[in-house]
Amino acid sequence: MELPNSVDLRVTETAPGFRGDTVSGGTKPATLETGAVVQVPLFVMTGETVRIDTRTGSYLERVR
Repeated sequence: MELPNSVDLRVTETAPGFRGDTVSGGTKPATLETGAVVQVPLFVMTGETVRIDTRTGSYLERVR
C-alpha cells in the first residue's frame, strides 16, 4: 500500500495569530483532526483545512 504524497486535514485547535505576527514568518503548533501536531504559519486558524506532506509530516499550504 502506498500513501499519497500529501493529505488535507482540518485544524481542530491552534492558538490565535496576532496582528503584525505574519510579517515575521513565524509558526505555531496546530492540532489536526487525526491528533497529530504540526507547525503551521501564524495566519492559519482553527477550522481551516491544511495540506500536510505525508513523507515529512510538515505543513505545505492552506486549502481553500
